[in-house]
Amino acid sequence: MLERHGCAVLTAPPGTGKTTVVPLALAKEGARVLVAEPRRLAVRAAAHRMGVSYTIRGERKVGRNPMVEVVTTGVLLQRLQRDQELTGVDVVILDECHERHLDADTALAFLLDVRETLRPDLRLLATSATADAAPLARLLGDAPIVAATGALYPVETVWAPPPRPIAPPHGLRVDPGLLSHVASTVRRALAERQGDVLCFLPGVAEIGRVARMLADEDVQVLQVHGQAPAHVQDAVLAPATARRVVLATSVAESSLTVPGVRVVVDSGLAREPRTDHARGLGSLTTVRASKAAAVQRAGRAGREAPGAVYRCWTEAEHQRLPDHPQPEIALADLTGFALQAACWGTPEATGLRLLTSPPPAAMSAAARTLETLGALEPESSRVTDRGRRMAQVGVHPRLARALLDAGPGAAEVVALLSDQLPRDASDDLAEVWRSARSGALPRWRKEVERLTRAAPATGSRRGSVDAVAGVTVALAFPERVARRRGGAYLMASGTQAQLGEGSRLAEAEWLAIAVADRPAGSATARIRQAVVIDADTARLACEVTVEDEVAWKVAPGERRGDVVARRVERMGAIELGSRPLPRAEVREALLYGLRTEDVLTWTPEAVALRERLAFCHRAAGDPWPDMDALPDLAEQWLEPELSRARRRSDLERIDVATALRRLIPWSRRLEEVAPERIEVPSGSRIRVDYSGGQPVLAVKLQELFGWDDAPKIAGVPLLIHLLSPAGRPAAVTADLASFWREGYRAVRAELRGRYPKHPWPEDPLTAKATRHTNARIMGK
Repeated sequence: MLERHGCAVLTAPPGTGKTTVVPLALAKEGARVLVAEPRRLAVRAAAHRMGVSYTIRGERKVGRNPMVEVVTTGVLLQRLQRDQELTGVDVVILDECHERHLDADTALAFLLDVRETLRPDLRLLATSATADAAPLARLLGDAPIVAATGALYPVETVWAPPPRPIAPPHGLRVDPGLLSHVASTVRRALAERQGDVLCFLPGVAEIGRVARMLADEDVQVLQVHGQAPAHVQDAVLAPATARRVVLATSVAESSLTVPGVRVVVDSGLAREPRTDHARGLGSLTTVRASKAAAVQRAGRAGREAPGAVYRCWTEAEHQRLPDHPQPEIALADLTGFALQAACWGTPEATGLRLLTSPPPAAMSAAARTLETLGALEPESSRVTDRGRRMAQVGVHPRLARALLDAGPGAAEVVALLSDQLPRDASDDLAEVWRSARSGALPRWRKEVERLTRAAPATGSRRGSVDAVAGVTVALAFPERVARRRGGAYLMASGTQAQLGEGSRLAEAEWLAIAVADRPAGSATARIRQAVVIDADTARLACEVTVEDEVAWKVAPGERRGDVVARRVERMGAIELGSRPLPRAEVREALLYGLRTEDVLTWTPEAVALRERLAFCHRAAGDPWPDMDALPDLAEQWLEPELSRARRRSDLERIDVATALRRLIPWSRRLEEVAPERIEVPSGSRIRVDYSGGQPVLAVKLQELFGWDDAPKIAGVPLLIHLLSPAGRPAAVTADLASFWREGYRAVRAELRGRYPKHPWPEDPLTAKATRHTNARIMGK
């Protein structure tokens, strides 16, 4: 079928030999086969079972059969970049495609490109136990799907949910109650079943906790994960000499037969990457494993004999699980992918045939990072010579940049950071480096040797462990250079970060942060590993800018803002220093202050004038100005005061009433449209209140005798507040004539006994208006 179509998709249940039988069968027919696996452990296991060569990063072993080689997908990508034709290879098998690792998706896209342009004779076989085969087949050009069944041993499913409700995972946190239940389920499996137990847990920390819970069991407990040394991996793959419990992360899901395993205990959890592209921070989060992952895990129990899987959840919960895990391309930092694509000749990856397109925001963030590192040309996004050198190193582009630029010793630091450090490692990276030199990290030395060959150190920059580590980390992650601010650190990116309690780094003024993550729901990053640096190292890694800042700002601890005019030296978001600008143009800052704060001093006279003008606008419209738009009109009514002002206090001293009069239209007279006072029948001139929607005249009742109709202001009737002789409200009316006819008699009856010295005539329309008492009237 491969001979006819060139490409095919092979689906087969776990344990049917698609990883080990198919390559040997193809080799027997004379084909030189390259098998690509997503994980190093799977590479070693598959090569061991077939007796063939394998290559992983920093390690190569030659097997008996020269026709087959097993590599990681990362190694395959490196070979494709060096030799696009894959000289000497007839068939490439991409195993475990369902896992949707980014390197595997990228390698498949590159291989399809190679077949289309350079090697139409190159045959591709995509294999998986649980892949959704149809989309994969379409991507391969409507390739045929071969669905193999094979002789499988039955695996009994035992639903083993916790006895009490368990909190769902949050970030990296896993409910300790679930881990306790997993340990209990392992004990139950040991008691009920024969053979070794393979237990799946989400991460290294959880493996360690469950291992401690099982310490009293009479079994050998092995811990298998991406950080496990080679001798532990070899021990897992070797025949058992005693009953074993293998605690593993998802590295043991596929392409792996652990001899003697008859039982799988599945916690139902997995870890996925999450990337905060805005802050440049990545982290892992705990999620429910997919149905596809559950099938893969269960299959480990039936590789050699009938087995059982104990699932630590209910059957009903199982039906709600996602069918497949999310593809890594949708979740991860795409900087490395973007560099690979640029080196391939498709900087934006638009020409690549991918199962899932990369998110545009993630690709934009990756391109910006690569431009900062000098790997891409800013305008064209074409890869630079430096970018090609970085891609050849085989580590993240950030680490490659540091390896190329940091000088002697950088390879040792980059080797530390190119692999995940143990969760219990010190947050002081220099201390971790010293520990590695003493032999605490067995794989580290091999990676140092590989990196040294890949990029021999140049330059003469040398120094102490702290100095070299600091320069290396700062060059790799310039946006994570951080300066202490209060009890935390401010990164150059603008993100605040905190050290763990009791950290020995807490007194440092400057840090170069190597590893940080942002807990779910938190705006503050958590520092995992960092190095103490000085200001000179920070300046070496980060661009320093000098800019004039003129703004209206509220100082920390203050509630009122003021003009700030200064020349500021910055390293990203970190302020290094500043000095005043004595002759800065501050108008825009003052206008901002006027728009956002109540800066002006509003005297009663100014308030009254504003209210009169507001009434004119409501009653007559243009050209009377809208008082709600006063801040936007500041340049009209606050000149020349605004030109002379330099700070808040200058604005506070402005005579607002005088300034407001500048807004009165030249063709109008304010006194005619909205008079300040109105003369009433008593001869008094009473102030009109314009603060409400309708102008109000508050006047003592006796002063309006004989006044049967109050005047209108700009066509709006006055609202009369009739006051008692003591100045208290007695009645309110907008129709004075109606009040004299219908309301006066009741008011007179109520008040004349209380105020007998004041006139209360029976006919108010014929009485003389007065502001005096009866005695004063008689005296006159």
